[in-house]
Amino acid sequence: MSPRTTTAPAPDFASRSVPRHLARGAIGLGLIGGALALVPVVGPVALLAAPLALVAFRGCPTCWAIGLVQTISRGRLERRCEDGVCTLEKRPPANAGSGLSSSLSSSLSSGRG
Repeated sequence: MSPRTTTAPAPDFASRSVPRHLARGAIGLGLIGGALALVPVVGPVALLAAPLALVAFRGCPTCWAIGLVQTISRGRLERRCEDGVCTLEKRPPANAGSGLSSSLSSSLSSGRG
């Protein structure tokens, strides 16, 4: 019997929607830009806004970028692991071959629509 190894799930930085994720990025970028721009006016106290940017980004800007890719690809890719080998595959559309949409697309492609 081969030893079974388990791994922790990968961190999930995705948001519920792309617009929400982009809004979080804009807020984080605005906070970092504002903190740096206000240093000459307010002094080092302005840098206290930078940790708020990390909250908006859910970590560093790289974490935000990874989350953007996860948010865009969510529901489009499927991870399958068999015999210790994991692959990413495109998930088939949810309505593939089902009822009305299938018959509508077949009638349109045959010119009967």
